[in-house]
Amino acid sequence: MLKFYVTLQTLFIAGADRLKGDNEKGATAVEYGIMVALIAAVIVGIVATLGTEIRTAFTTVVNALP
Repeated sequence: MLKFYVTLQTLFIAGADRLKGDNEKGATAVEYGIMVALIAAVIVGIVATLGTEIRTAFTTVVNALP
């Protein structure tokens, strides 16, 4: 009987948690999405800048070769 009571209590608590809702998960996902987008933008900017500089350096080396 005690096992049945504990099972019902656990189900009741789990149901109450679902009904209450957890809005923090959505906010956290949005925050992580914004961080990923910003990191991606920084990476694209760095790659574009370094790519141009590296291309210039290789062109200089190739033109210096006989």
